[in-house]
Amino acid sequence: MTSADVRNEAEDSGPSGYAAARLRLLGEGARSGPPRRAALSELTDDWLTGLFTAGAEGLRGVSLVAVGGYGRGELSPRSDLDLLLLHDGTDSKAVAALADRLWYPVWDLGLALDHSVRTPAEARKTSAEDLKVQLGLLDARHLAGDLGLTAGLRTAVLADWRNQAPKRLPELQELCAERAERQGELQYLLEPDLKEARGGLRDATALRAVAASWLADAPREGLADARRRLLDVRDALHLTTGRATDRLALQEQDQVAAELGLLDADTLLRQVYEAARVISYASDVTWREVGRVLRSRAVRPRLRAMLGGGKPTAERSPLAEGVVEQDGEVVLARAARPERDPVLPLRAAAAAAQAGLPLSLHAVRRMAATVRPLPTPWPAEAREQLVTLLGSGRPTIDVWEALEAEGLITRLLPDWERVRCRPQRNAVHVWTVDRHLIETAVRASEFTRRVSRPDLLLVAALLHDIGKGWPGDHSVAGEIIAKDVAARIGFDRHDVTVISTLVRHHLLLIETATRRDLEDPATVRSVAEAVGSQGTLELLHALTEADALATGPAAWSSWRGSLVADLVKRVSAVLAGDPLEDPEAAAPTAEQERLAIEAVATGGPVLALRAQTEPAQDTGQAPGEPEPLGVELLIAVPDQPGVLPAVAGVLAMHRLTVRTAELRALDLPDGVEGSVLLLDWRVAAEYGSLPQAARLRADLVRALDGSLDIAGRLAERDAAYPRRRGVVPPPPRVTVHPAASRLATVIEVRAQDAPGLLFRIGRALEDADVRVRSAHASTLGANAVDAFYVTGPEGAPLPSEEAASVARKLEDTLPG
Repeated sequence: MTSADVRNEAEDSGPSGYAAARLRLLGEGARSGPPRRAALSELTDDWLTGLFTAGAEGLRGVSLVAVGGYGRGELSPRSDLDLLLLHDGTDSKAVAALADRLWYPVWDLGLALDHSVRTPAEARKTSAEDLKVQLGLLDARHLAGDLGLTAGLRTAVLADWRNQAPKRLPELQELCAERAERQGELQYLLEPDLKEARGGLRDATALRAVAASWLADAPREGLADARRRLLDVRDALHLTTGRATDRLALQEQDQVAAELGLLDADTLLRQVYEAARVISYASDVTWREVGRVLRSRAVRPRLRAMLGGGKPTAERSPLAEGVVEQDGEVVLARAARPERDPVLPLRAAAAAAQAGLPLSLHAVRRMAATVRPLPTPWPAEAREQLVTLLGSGRPTIDVWEALEAEGLITRLLPDWERVRCRPQRNAVHVWTVDRHLIETAVRASEFTRRVSRPDLLLVAALLHDIGKGWPGDHSVAGEIIAKDVAARIGFDRHDVTVISTLVRHHLLLIETATRRDLEDPATVRSVAEAVGSQGTLELLHALTEADALATGPAAWSSWRGSLVADLVKRVSAVLAGDPLEDPEAAAPTAEQERLAIEAVATGGPVLALRAQTEPAQDTGQAPGEPEPLGVELLIAVPDQPGVLPAVAGVLAMHRLTVRTAELRALDLPDGVEGSVLLLDWRVAAEYGSLPQAARLRADLVRALDGSLDIAGRLAERDAAYPRRRGVVPPPPRVTVHPAASRLATVIEVRAQDAPGLLFRIGRALEDADVRVRSAHASTLGANAVDAFYVTGPEGAPLPSEEAASVARKLEDTLPG
C-alpha cells in the first residue's frame, strides 16, 4: 500500500481510519528512519486537516499550527502532538468549540497532546515570558486554515528571537547546563535519556535555535547525521516498548538493537555515544562562539570610540612555534604551515592544554585537512609534546576531544579506533573505555612528582586498557599493542619493555592486595617476579591508583590504598633482597594473646572493636582530615567447627559489610591448655552506627551453639525487603588458583554481592569439610570477589581433584 493509499484510508474513515493507517505504517518493516517519520507526520497532517476543515466550516481568522518536534516533521511512534490553534480573536466562542472538535478525537485515540489556543499577540507574549514556548514556536509549521495568520506569527516570532538573542541565548545556555547537570552526559551513560541528557535531542534542538538567531552557528559536519541516528534509536525504542519513553534501559537495548538491524547492544550504545559526542562537541564550540560574539558586542562601542571609529585588531599572543592565542582560543599563527609541520597538531594541543584554553575549531579542521603523517618512529619533539599534553591535567580532556572530533587522534594512534566510544558494562566504570584512558592520564598527572619517569607513567596510563577493543584478556592483548605503540612513538627498547609491563600488570597490585593473603610469601614473591624492578614497581603503584581513581568512586578508598601500599612495601623489600618472613612464625600481639587467653578461660568468643583511620591523601578531603578505613573486629574463639559461617552470619544480621577477613590458629603461651582461633576482620556499617560488641558477642554465642537460626533470619529479611527487578546478573563463578600459595589452596568466588553471601560461602566450605585459613573479601559495585585460603583437616593444601570438587559444590550453592 502506498503512502497515498494510507492517507486516503485515513481521510475516508475518520479517527478509526487514521488509527488503522497509523498502525499499518508503523508495522511496515521496509520503511524506517526519516522516511517513516515524514510519512507519519504527513499522515497526521492529513487527518488533523480533515478534522479542522470539518469543524471550522465558515469560520475565518483561524489556523492550526504544528510546533516543536511535530512542527519539524519528526514524529516518532509515541511522540506527543504539539499543536497551537491560532485565531485573530474575533469569535472566541466558535474557536473554543473548534478546539473541542480537534482535541477530543486525539485524546480518544490515546495520543499524547500538548495544546494551546492563542491569538498571535498572546503567543508572542507567552513566548517572551517562557523560553520553552519560544523555542517551540521557532519550529512552527502551518497545517490548516488561515495561512497568512500562521506566516505572520512565524515572521514575528523569528524577529523577536533575533532581537532578543543577546538576552535569550545566555538563558538557553543556562537551561542546557542545568539539564546536563541533572541528566548527565549521554555519551557515557549505560541507561541514557536520548532526549534530556547532554548531547541528546534537546541539545540538537538548542543548536537549531542558536542558528536561527543569526548570532552564531554550530559546526555542520556530522550534526544532521548524529541527530538522525538518535531519532532512529528513539523510534525503535518506542516500537519495542510500546511506550513514549526516551530512556534506553539496559533490559531493552538488545531488542532496540535488533529492531535497528544492529549486531548487539554494545554496537547500539557505541552508535548512540558517537552521535552524542558529535552533538556535545558542536554545543561546546557553538556556546563558545556565542560568548565570544556577545563579549565582542559589549566591548566594540567602547573600542570604536577610543579608536575614532576604526575597526579593532584582535590581539594575538604567541604560545609555541606556529601557535598563538586569540580571543580566548588557541589558533594557528599566520606563518604556520601544517602541511610542512607534522608535529604541529601535538604542539598546538600541548600548548592549549598547558594554557588551559580551547583549540579553535578552524585550527583543528585546517590541521586535519592538511597535516602530513608523522614518521615512524616519531621525532623526539612529537613524543615530548604528547607527554606534555597528557601531563597537563584536567584541560587535557577538552583538547583531546577537539582533536578526536576531527579524526586526528586515530591518525596519530590507529589502535585508538577500537576503544573509541566503547561502552563498559560494569557499574563500577563511569566512562567509556577511551574517556577512561584520558581520565587515567589526568589522574596520573597528579602523581608525576612521586615517580622518577613521569613520561612512562603518563603513556602507560593512556594505553593501559587499549586491549579492551580485542578479544580475550585485555591486559594480555594490551601488552602487545602497547609494545608496538611505544616503539612507534619513539621510546627505546628498555622503555618499551617498562610500558608494556605496566600495561600487562596494571591490575596486579589492586587484585593481589584485595584478594590474596599478603602474609603468604608466595603472594609477595609472585608480584616481585612479575614487576622485576624497583622503578617499575614505583610506576605501577602510581598507575594503580590513577586507574582506580579514574574508574569511579567504588574502585578506590583509603582502605584499598592502605592494602596496596602494604603490598608495595613488602614487594619492595623482596626486590631489595630482604628475606620474607614466615607467616607461621609471626608472634601474636599482646592484645591478640590477651583475647585468646580470655577465650580459653571463658570457653566462649571474646570480641574487641577498634576504629581504623588514617590521614586522607589525594582524595579531595581537607589536609589532615581522617578517612575511616573501617573498624577492626578481633574475635578469639575456642577452636570448633562452624566459626566462619557463624561470624559471617552474625555480621550480616547486624548489616555489617566485611572488607577483609582472616582466620588463623594461635599458639598459646606455655601452661595454657586448649586451641584458639583468631579472626581479624575489618568491617563497616551499611548504614547507621555500629552495634555494641556485647550484642555481637551474645548473638555469636547463640550462633555457635546452634540456638540462633541465622539462615532463617536472613531469609525473613530478604522476604521483607524484596529486591527490585533489574538486570539479571551473570551466574557466579568459582575458580581454583593452585599456584597462588604453597601453604594453602586458593579458591576465588566471583558473584553478585548480597547480604549474607559470606555466610553462605562459609557454610558451604564447612559442609565440604575444609578449613579456612584466611579470607579476603572485596566488593566492586554490585560484584563481590572473595578469595579463600583453604586446607584439609590436617592443614595441608587440597589435592587438585578435591579442590575442583569443592569449587563445583560451592558454585552450585550460590544463588544464580
